[in-house]
Amino acid sequence: MNARSLLPAILVCCLTAVVSSQAPADDADHTLKLYTRSRVESVEDGGQVGVAYKTVAWDAGKTAVIICDMWDTHTCKGAAARVAEMAPRMNEMVKAARRKGALIIHAPSGTMDFYKDTPARKLAQEAPKVETEMPLNWMRLTPEREGKLPIDDSDGGCDCDPPCQRGGKPPWTRQIATIEIAPGDAVTDSAEAYYLLEERGIDNVILMGVHTNMCVLGRPFGIRQMVTHGKNVVLVRDMTDAMYNSRMSPYVSHVRGTEMVVEHIERHWCPTITSSDLLGGPAFRFQQDARPHVVFIVSDDHYGADETLPRFAQMLREQYGCHSTVLHGQGSADIPAMDELERADCTVLFIRRLALPKTELDKFRRYVAAGKPLVAMRTASHAFSLNNKPGPEGTDQWPEFDAQGLGGSYHGHGSNEAGTDVAVVPESAGHPILAGVKPARWHSTGSLYNTSPVASDATVLMTGSQGETVEPLVWVRTSGGRMCYVGLGHPDDFNDRQFICLMVNAIHWAMDRVLPESN
Repeated sequence: MNARSLLPAILVCCLTAVVSSQAPADDADHTLKLYTRSRVESVEDGGQVGVAYKTVAWDAGKTAVIICDMWDTHTCKGAAARVAEMAPRMNEMVKAARRKGALIIHAPSGTMDFYKDTPARKLAQEAPKVETEMPLNWMRLTPEREGKLPIDDSDGGCDCDPPCQRGGKPPWTRQIATIEIAPGDAVTDSAEAYYLLEERGIDNVILMGVHTNMCVLGRPFGIRQMVTHGKNVVLVRDMTDAMYNSRMSPYVSHVRGTEMVVEHIERHWCPTITSSDLLGGPAFRFQQDARPHVVFIVSDDHYGADETLPRFAQMLREQYGCHSTVLHGQGSADIPAMDELERADCTVLFIRRLALPKTELDKFRRYVAAGKPLVAMRTASHAFSLNNKPGPEGTDQWPEFDAQGLGGSYHGHGSNEAGTDVAVVPESAGHPILAGVKPARWHSTGSLYNTSPVASDATVLMTGSQGETVEPLVWVRTSGGRMCYVGLGHPDDFNDRQFICLMVNAIHWAMDRVLPESN
């Protein structure tokens, strides 16, 4: 698409080059900066499960990367193909962790004869045995802690049609050759992994590999055992796959089934990260994952957006078949993984008065300049401006974004107590974004934003009012790309069916996609 007509030509021509990798160029820094995601139950919200984001810094010298069962082949052809597809990215992540100083443990179960007498195998065998209260063997599902798995894998999980033949001797003989075993690495498939950790004083474990619902959870070196024995564990959620047959309950796609297991782990066992934390660039996705990708950018708790937007993103995954990614700044002027914009089918922006690192803001500038789908919410009208205040060194601002990117002119808001009376513009009632948005009038507890005048190429779909004051509230632009601005987003709005309908419509309209029926 062409750049938006109102964007200055200089914006397109003079953008600085963006470094695709966020991994530090100097690996003399042995810190692993990880952006973790977990799920927690909120007592205040009646047990509702929310998504929590936290940045942690691990000493690579006290960290091990365990690669689970990335075999050279499999009884299931589909599973083997996905391992082969994932392995190159995994190998790059392993190399990055190794350069930082992490211990790499290769754990292709049942293939130890292939590695007999190799330095890596001997390294694991020589680790002094450690007595543990609980035996370090296969750890099965623990219903008292985690209930049951969200997918039915009782048929073995082969998603091929027809299913591949099972039984007989396993066909795998080694770890897939794509993943390199370097000097200093270890090879094991048993409790030796834990012995190595204890010998070296390693407290942190990064787990990846297959299969999430089986070996990654249950092996002696898997998540359940490592967490039970007191290790700090994270799962690399884009470097894993589940053995799940989409013809089995809960009858979702294979990639969604894997996501559901990941979410189960985030809730009951440990946080997750993505390979982007070490490599930069967008997170890995399987080629078979054809779902539209919606990226959400949020930072602080203004209007509770740091909680409402992740929940909304989850709803898009569960009910509308989207792949959704939340880039969460955790209240700081830093939005990790902005490289996800490279593969976004739509971006939803809800941040307020941030001066971002220049490389991060440039990535967003490039996205907007390319005319890619954008839905901007409420405070996005003053997203990148500190209100005439300088930002920290190395940061950049974009105070013109409201006028140039959105076509608005935000200049304050009305009474917080009075809220906003919301109304559909009669002439716009037939617009796809307003389909099913009923009633056509309602009251929002959020204050009214003063946004007029809007750009001449904007089509106003809804207005907001306080007393005699009426302002444009929702509008769209299509010059150079599809953009929708929604001046709503107060926490109470997310409890209104018509607002949810409006947002779902806006995202699908921006992507120029037909809205699927909700699951």
